[in-house]
Amino acid sequence: MCGIVGLMANEAVNQSIYDALTVLQHRGQDAAGMMTWDDGRFLLRKNNGLVRDVFHTRHMKRLQGNLGIGHVRYPTAGSASEAESQPFYVNSPYGITLAHNGNLTNSDQLKQELFSSDLRHINTSSDSEVLLNVFAHELGKQGLYLTPEDIFDAVRRVHRRCRGGYAAVAIISGFGLVAFRDPHGIRPVVYGTREGVDAEGRPGQEVMIASESVALDVSGFELVRDLAPGEAIFVDMHKNVHTQQCADRPRLTSCIFEHVYLARPDSKLDGAYVYGTRMQMGRKLGDRIQREWPQHDIDVVIPIPDTSRTTALELAQHIGVTFREGFMKNHYIGRTFIMPGQTQRKKSVRQKLNAIGSEFAGKNVLLVDDSIVRGTTCKQIIQMARDAGANKVYFASAAPAVRYPNVYGIDMPVASELIAHGRSDAEVGELIGADRLIYQDLEDLKAACREVNPALDDFDCSVFDGSYVTGDIDQAYLAALEAARSDAAKEGRERVNAVVDLHNDSSDD
Repeated sequence: MCGIVGLMANEAVNQSIYDALTVLQHRGQDAAGMMTWDDGRFLLRKNNGLVRDVFHTRHMKRLQGNLGIGHVRYPTAGSASEAESQPFYVNSPYGITLAHNGNLTNSDQLKQELFSSDLRHINTSSDSEVLLNVFAHELGKQGLYLTPEDIFDAVRRVHRRCRGGYAAVAIISGFGLVAFRDPHGIRPVVYGTREGVDAEGRPGQEVMIASESVALDVSGFELVRDLAPGEAIFVDMHKNVHTQQCADRPRLTSCIFEHVYLARPDSKLDGAYVYGTRMQMGRKLGDRIQREWPQHDIDVVIPIPDTSRTTALELAQHIGVTFREGFMKNHYIGRTFIMPGQTQRKKSVRQKLNAIGSEFAGKNVLLVDDSIVRGTTCKQIIQMARDAGANKVYFASAAPAVRYPNVYGIDMPVASELIAHGRSDAEVGELIGADRLIYQDLEDLKAACREVNPALDDFDCSVFDGSYVTGDIDQAYLAALEAARSDAAKEGRERVNAVVDLHNDSSDD
């Protein structure tokens, strides 16, 4: 769950990219980076931290040029070190820089091919660097001068080599801006245009590419459309837009968890406003309550801010129950879903939320959240509601039970750390301390998205049903994932990094 942006404009792009990254901050809080191109030179600033902390005035002054890309990151594959932050750069061929959202499921195989066949060196553990080098190698087959067709041919070969979910944006020095989306359309990417003027006051079209349409909105770009699965877009140095389908068998199966949690509600993904899909999720949940629990005794519906607010409000209206805000959120604490360790995640919940006692005292409360992943957060929140005086605490999830790990770019826990993995709904409800647990039905979740855009035929729902749309995920892959991405493995890497940092600090003395 990273955020990407690319921009070709008639004037300096640094401020517009900065603005776009700030509204994509929800997609990654670990690191941020920006690379601009100015008269044959690449200019880079990237570091760990939030956008506002990475880019200072001195950096913005140096990031000159009318062409650039940006990235916000949390680590799905690789470590959280500064070296893993993006964009990445290779000087051959042409000079290429790339930023990437997603995950390559055959990254290890590609690394071996890059070393043994392509004669390329990978310097980090990031699959984004792998994707860049695959693209660079395929592009290098085209010769000294590149046409749009040459670039699309290279992307076509990238799709044939790479598997997984990915959306990437790149600059080819002296040629222009490129972006492409995986053949399943798992990770989102959109583009838009606006009319601008250059330093001499001459008008001309400007083009922005981003993970979500909200990034276009903030800079006054008009959304043109999503990139289709497998499609590539190339904006040449004269700002002409070229697009072409580059996949052999494209099929849109976009990640449904974008609508549940990842994307902002004011974004439009694959023709569907996220706000609208979350409203429909509330109605579907309301239908389920009325169908399975018609004699409910719910006094008040309270959302767990912020993602579930739209769903909770629609649910309350649908079943005729009062909606109230019962928790106040400290917006200066990061999203607990993407915190690096379980210890830090537990600690942050009480810092992030505080209950309004009068909304709970003596009432039967239905709490609504977007999903239940580990169960740690909702268990603490349910206890907070009881401590605030609630009589009974029910819990509703806008998503079905999360039972399987994600392999396409969301750093969810491994299967053994998912509270619903191998457990019934009743068992999960007991573990989190709820008097009753209501999950969204998977078919209802799909229907909620289709009711906003009927053209959405299918989705990647692997975290709910264990069906991985790329068809290359087996038990051996999931076992390796468990070994690499469990909390124990991450905490071990953090201890190693801490020792290395301490050694480096001592050496500097």
